[in-house]
Amino acid sequence: MNGAPPTGAAAALAAPHLGPYAGPALLVLEDGTHFRGRSIGAHGTVTGEAVFNTGMAGYQEVLTDPSYRRQIVAMTAPHVGNYGLNAADMESDRIQVAGFVVKEAARRPSSWRSEQDLRTALADAEVVGIEGIDTRRLTRHLRERGAMRAGLSTEVLDVDALLDTVQAVPGMEGLELASEVTTPEPYVVPAVGARRFRVAAIDFGMKRSIVRYLAEEGIEGHVLPSSTTPEEIRSLEPDGLFLSNGPGDPATVATGIATTGALLGELPTFGICLGSQLLGHALGADTYKLTFGHRGVNQPVLRRADRVVEITSHNHGFAVRASSLGEQVDEHAFATADHGVVEVSHINLNDDVVEGLTARDIPAFSVQYHPESAPGPSDARYLFARFVDLLERTQGGAA
Repeated sequence: MNGAPPTGAAAALAAPHLGPYAGPALLVLEDGTHFRGRSIGAHGTVTGEAVFNTGMAGYQEVLTDPSYRRQIVAMTAPHVGNYGLNAADMESDRIQVAGFVVKEAARRPSSWRSEQDLRTALADAEVVGIEGIDTRRLTRHLRERGAMRAGLSTEVLDVDALLDTVQAVPGMEGLELASEVTTPEPYVVPAVGARRFRVAAIDFGMKRSIVRYLAEEGIEGHVLPSSTTPEEIRSLEPDGLFLSNGPGDPATVATGIATTGALLGELPTFGICLGSQLLGHALGADTYKLTFGHRGVNQPVLRRADRVVEITSHNHGFAVRASSLGEQVDEHAFATADHGVVEVSHINLNDDVVEGLTARDIPAFSVQYHPESAPGPSDARYLFARFVDLLERTQGGAA
């Protein structure tokens, strides 16, 4: 939430394209914990959920991922911005985070691909940032106490005043944010090469890398707003349904859950991140908020079918509660009320959180992590080919 616009000289400092604001900055958590540092972005005041990301690189993909909507993201890597930013690595059309926290921001990027430095990019996007704080202390605090509401300001430098602002804003639970980041209008991403399938891709905050990898598998993606109804999807006569990543509490995305439920068993379905949680809801499960979430590029996930461990890229704060799917029928599977047996196909080896679902009786599967690996390792890239295999088996290979 932006504060009142500054006036006079402050307005000039905060204006886009005039460079980053270089004054003091204050970060305050909802429990009163606070950190003072230096501004590295726009002049202003923002609130959001304070979270941390453990990736050593990939900060541009983090900044531009719509799943970080209304979050103040702290990077645990001590030096951020080394290689700058460029248009090719954008995961959406703008920086999406509410605020950005680093130990130290690079003064000058060093990469032939760099088109803009971190500080200027934050300022131009009107995003408040802070450096010079103890990010290790902040991360340990969030791990122990959990992700929490926070305020970041270059205007309000009194701890109690900023804390009052923070405690007046809602937490992430109960927030429906997909409608803030979805595409306003449908559009089509052509397949690379010959079109093999037409897929309806519901955009709840979809990263560009995801639809690009679908296209590389020969899929023509019809990207649709989060409010799209089953009837509108059926009118496209698609071969399959894709449910994207996105921000906020999955339980609040009522239209997405209802649309997914109406099309389950009718269209082969693949969900990623928020899409996995929405598939879980459509299957009858509940979701819950994780203490501090999974955000980074080195999360170990067990693929139960063949006992393979994948190193995966993550960005989520909610998860599916496996026991809520229905009656347990074997070690990893549950009988749902309306859609047959669903198995927990992947689990996180750090905390046993559900990381994937596979329906045994209908063509549907999902993963909680990010197989497009932007940023991160490519261990899970095979999942796009798995979706194509599912389409081939259910549609006979016809586009």
